[in-house]
Amino acid sequence: MAEISRPPVRRPRNRKAQLADAAAELFRKHGYHQVSVNDIAKAAGVTGPAVYRHFRGKQDILAHVLLSGMDTFGLVTEGALATPGTPAGQLSALLRAVAELAVDRREITALWRWEGRHLAEADRTKIRHRGAELMAQWGIALRDARPELAMSDAELLCWATLSVYGSLSDHHTSPPRRRFEDLLVTLATAVTSCRVPDGDPVPLPEPLPERAPGTPGSRREELLTAAISLFRERGYAAVSMEDIGARAGMAGPSIYRYFPGKAAILVAGGYRMSDQLARTATHAMTLPPQEALTYLATSYVDTVLRSDNIMATFANELRNLPERDRKDLVRLQRHYVGHWYALLRTVAPDLPEPDTRVIVHVALTIVNDLARTPRLLRRPRIAAELTELAVTVLDAGR
Repeated sequence: MAEISRPPVRRPRNRKAQLADAAAELFRKHGYHQVSVNDIAKAAGVTGPAVYRHFRGKQDILAHVLLSGMDTFGLVTEGALATPGTPAGQLSALLRAVAELAVDRREITALWRWEGRHLAEADRTKIRHRGAELMAQWGIALRDARPELAMSDAELLCWATLSVYGSLSDHHTSPPRRRFEDLLVTLATAVTSCRVPDGDPVPLPEPLPERAPGTPGSRREELLTAAISLFRERGYAAVSMEDIGARAGMAGPSIYRYFPGKAAILVAGGYRMSDQLARTATHAMTLPPQEALTYLATSYVDTVLRSDNIMATFANELRNLPERDRKDLVRLQRHYVGHWYALLRTVAPDLPEPDTRVIVHVALTIVNDLARTPRLLRRPRIAAELTELAVTVLDAGR
């Protein structure tokens, strides 16, 4: 019997891009440590070994995704700023182009914000340099449109504008595409036009100590603070109980007198933050709606800046919690954010519900993102600036 001739199997030329796209979406949904090479292969419709024809491993895939995303941002930025017209017109073209990109490719901003710490140092350096170049382009464009701005203030507004688009990774709300893009442009325009508060810096109020120094409870707080700091720096999966003890100046089994494990520490931090926010929301609901919104923004900024930024850490590491605690803390989170939705709908009753959700998430994301950017935190009026940005977004969305 004659042998049947079969046509050769050809791999698609864009297989590497397919793998990268599949990985990006999985990283966004589940987090870097919860995704395996086999998961990526399955999502792309190939076998696990096939992935290694294109990448050395998962870390290499993440680096490729992030660097490719930065390249995409760069091309969109250069194209928009090459638009003929006035500086204000070019800035508007940039805000529109990035809005279209953000709606189309949510995963780019998500990975840029959360997963870069998992890269090798050489790749992190590349990301930092490309990010700095991109922000420099944005800063020049903003100062051309607003020459009265100091360069440092332009940098603040540019990072806040990037958070407008990055907020899409924090929710699944999707208004009709054109309205979604228009809303993002409106909010980004408001941020780039925001007044940067001046005058003397206003220090945050000193929190009252819950326990006297030296009591057993204070050691627990030291461990909690050390753990949250390490989770933010390295990621939950890369931190051990021994690391936490070393950071807090404790060694060996004594750590377990206060917490049975890492998850318990993260749970404790989540509940502490939820309690603080719940108290401020309860007070806000006794105020007139517009005043209440401003109070929520002010108190949220105050809480985030005085909490070692556990909010950003907790939001990123939520998937690592035990299921019961995760569900309970998600419920508390949603209940708190629900106060923002309700108040915004009260002062803007004609605002569609999906738009309300987008606006609130933009305001919260700006605070969370900028509060975890060290050089911005050193600004003497950062509390007033973050509050002004959040209130500006809430007002613009109406």
